Amino acid sequence: MSDQIDTKTGWLSPDLLENIRANVPLVYVDAIPVRVNSLGRVTHLGLLLRVAADGTISRMVVTGRVMFGERIRDALIRHLEKDLGPVALPRVPTNPAPFTVVEYFPDPDQSGFHDPRHHAVSLAYVVPVDGDCTPSQEALDLAWFTPEEAVSEQVRQQMTGGHDRLIRFALAHVGELP
Repeated sequence: MSDQIDTKTGWLSPDLLENIRANVPLVYVDAIPVRVNSLGRVTHLGLLLRVAADGTISRMVVTGRVMFGERIRDALIRHLEKDLGPVALPRVPTNPAPFTVVEYFPDPDQSGFHDPRHHAVSLAYVVPVDGDCTPSQEALDLAWFTPEEAVSEQVRQQMTGGHDRLIRFALAHVGELP
């Protein structure tokens, strides 16, 4: 096995990852966990409280890299289970399609989506979860918000990197933007 790439896990060494981040956009997934009622309407969105890429404590969606050789569906499930716990029971379709594609840039003015570390292309999904959710050790908290609460000024001020815009896009996509 190379000292630069762990072929079993698809993870890069820290030095190689830093070099790639400086030169190549990385593929990510963003997942907005939701609770739905018996009619299939979104009643609540789950937002994590964690340390963001810019060093702030922020509310954010479930997000993470897609590893080399990993299917998008598997990346979604891996990140949802890592951040929400193994019994979150996410309902990810067999062949998921993103509701939007988000480009994060080091320059916050370039797209309105910001990640100071690199340029990332993220496929964004709304994912219903049915089980009990327990935030990961990386997350400080997981809170469930109604659509109205999620777009309120109080909650939007807790988000960085454009996640407040992503929440609005997601709610518009499912027909629940207040």
